[in-house]
Amino acid sequence: WVVDGQQRTLALSRTKNTDIPVPVIGFISPDLEVQRQQFIIVNKAKPLPSRLINELLPEVNKSLPRDLKLRKLPSELCNMLNVDQDSPFNDLIKRVSDEESFGVITDSSIEKMIQRSLKPLGILNQYKGIGGEQNDTDGMYEVLLFYWSQVKATFPEAWNLTPQKSRLMHSAGIRSMGVLMDQVMMRIETSSDPAAELKKTLHKMKPYCRWTSGTWESLGWKWNEVQSTPSHINKLSEYLCR
Repeated sequence: WVVDGQQRTLALSRTKNTDIPVPVIGFISPDLEVQRQQFIIVNKAKPLPSRLINELLPEVNKSLPRDLKLRKLPSELCNMLNVDQDSPFNDLIKRVSDEESFGVITDSSIEKMIQRSLKPLGILNQYKGIGGEQNDTDGMYEVLLFYWSQVKATFPEAWNLTPQKSRLMHSAGIRSMGVLMDQVMMRIETSSDPAAELKKTLHKMKPYCRWTSGTWESLGWKWNEVQSTPSHINKLSEYLCR
């Protein structure tokens, strides 16, 4: 099997020059996971789309470089959100390999939102395994499902639209609401009724949001002027939390 270099192999098979020296890296393994692992590592230094590498990571259980390990868990949670029928993101996330997807949210937006929450002070960080302990992936997923289901219920008019029609579905909206998730979920997790507290908090904030029309007060931006820049994401996050 040719794990990487199919086009070069085809070109070499058709050349009349049989004296070309061709360096080859070979490995013996019937294990499909090892082949996936090698494909990712080989292409890591090439201009292979980062989103495609991230999409493949959940399927690899072998050892990976540290930077790829950090990207694996967010990608796994992103997959779960996309395929779960009960998820507010079900079939809404665009993956690189699925050209026929009708998704409206890029997977990188979801993954970056999760990556931030996995850092210290993020709500998902408390579910990370310490030392040799396993991560509580189910616990992380339940938090994401709980919060984003209520976001969908609070802003139904802005949900399941393209980013051109709703900035809530835009990378800036997803990531800014992710920052709010960390703030809100940390505060309500000790509440006697977290669901009611979350609903109350989001509905209190709703009149100040301009996802599909109008102008964001104090920010001075029209709804469709919000961009996926660090400056816009930071300012919008601060506005939402305030």
